[in-house]
Amino acid sequence: MRDHLHDHRRLGRELNLFDTDPLMGAGLPYWLPDGAIVRHTLEEYVREAEQRAGYRHVYSPVLGKRELYEISGHWDHYSEDMFPPMDLGSEQVLLRPSLCPHHALIYRSRSRSYRELPLRMAELGGMYRSELSGVLGGLTRVRAITLNDAHIFCTLEQAVEEARAALELIGRAYADLGIRAARHRLSLPGEGGKYVADQDLWRRATALLREVLDGSGIPYEAVEGEAAFYGPKIDVQIADPAGREATLSTVQIDFHQPERFDLHYIGPDGAKHRPVMVHRSVIGSVERAVAHLVEAHGGAFPPWLAPVQLVVLPVGDDQAGHAHELVRRARELGLRAEVSGPGQGTLAARVRAARPAPYQAVIGGREAEADQVAPRLRDGRRPAALPAAEFLRRIADRVAARGAELWE
Repeated sequence: MRDHLHDHRRLGRELNLFDTDPLMGAGLPYWLPDGAIVRHTLEEYVREAEQRAGYRHVYSPVLGKRELYEISGHWDHYSEDMFPPMDLGSEQVLLRPSLCPHHALIYRSRSRSYRELPLRMAELGGMYRSELSGVLGGLTRVRAITLNDAHIFCTLEQAVEEARAALELIGRAYADLGIRAARHRLSLPGEGGKYVADQDLWRRATALLREVLDGSGIPYEAVEGEAAFYGPKIDVQIADPAGREATLSTVQIDFHQPERFDLHYIGPDGAKHRPVMVHRSVIGSVERAVAHLVEAHGGAFPPWLAPVQLVVLPVGDDQAGHAHELVRRARELGLRAEVSGPGQGTLAARVRAARPAPYQAVIGGREAEADQVAPRLRDGRRPAALPAAEFLRRIADRVAARGAELWE
C-alpha cells in the first residue's frame, strides 16, 4: 500500500494540482493552475538541459497512419496496448503509442552526412496507451501521456559515448529535482513472441549497453522480460514512499528501427551507412515525474519548482499597499508571488495556510516604513528583517540556482 500521507493522489487534490472527471474518462487527468505551473516549469527545465547538451527540438503529430506502425513493428508487437484504428476515408490512422517512428521519418526526410552526426532530436510530445482500467492510478498510469523523449542518430562508434552522456544527463536532472534512483536495471528480452527475432541485433545492443554501464561505474542488475520489443534498455528505477518501484528514465540502443525505416547517412567514403538510434528519456512521462516529485517532497517542492514561491503577509490593512507593491517587484524578477491579506484570516492562520510556499514575507508597520520584510521560511526558520530588495534578490538567486536549499 502507498504511504497515505505522501500519496500524490491525495496531495494533488489538497494542493490543487490536478483532478479527474468521469466525463473526461479514466486515466485522463486535467491540470489545475498550480499543477500546470509545476508541469510547465519541469518541462522548461528539461528543454533547457537538453539544449545545453546539444539537442534540437521538434514537434510531431500524435496521429499516424497504420502503415507507419506496421513498419516500426509496433502494430505486430505492441497493438494490444494501442487504441483501435480510426477510419479516415480509405486510410486508417492511430493514436501513437511512441514517438520514435515519427522521429525516424524526420531523420530520413532528407539526405544526411556523417558530418551531421550525432544528430540529437528531442521532443516533449503526446502519446497514448490503452491501459486497462484496473491499473490506472492518479498520474502514475494514465492513457494520455506527455513523454520527454529524444532520439540520437549516430555512428556505431559514437553510440556508447552518446548513451553514456544521456545517462549522465539523467543523473544531473535527478540531483536538481531531488530525485533518488532506487536502482539501475539492464532490461533484457524474455520468453514469448513479444520481441523482434533478430538475435544478432539483440546481442550487439546488449553488449554496448553493458559497456555503457560498466564504464559509468553504476551498479546494475540484468532482468529478463523487461526489454522494449525492439531492443534492450537501461531503466532507471524510482521508488515511492511505500517502496513500490517504477521506471522513470530510460536509455536504449536500437539497431532495429534504423533497419526497418531504411535510415542511412553518407560516410566519408561517399557510400551509404546505417546509423544507430539511441533512445533516451530524462524524466520519462511528465505525469509520472510530477507524481513522484509530489510524493518525494510531500508537496513541499524545491523553491524553483514551487507553484507559489513567495506569500506576502501584511499584518493589517494599512500595509496592504506595500504588500501588493512587493508582489509586483517579485513578479518583475520572475518570481511567483501572491498576497494573503487580513481579509483571509488572522496572521497566524494565514501563516499556516501559506506553509507550502518556501518563502513568506510579513510586513508590519515598522517593516512598511523602512521598506523591509520579516522573512519566514518553510522549514520554520525566521531570519532577521531584511531590506525588501535584498530579500527578493536572495530568493531569485535561490530559484535561479535550482537547488533544494531555502537560504544561503
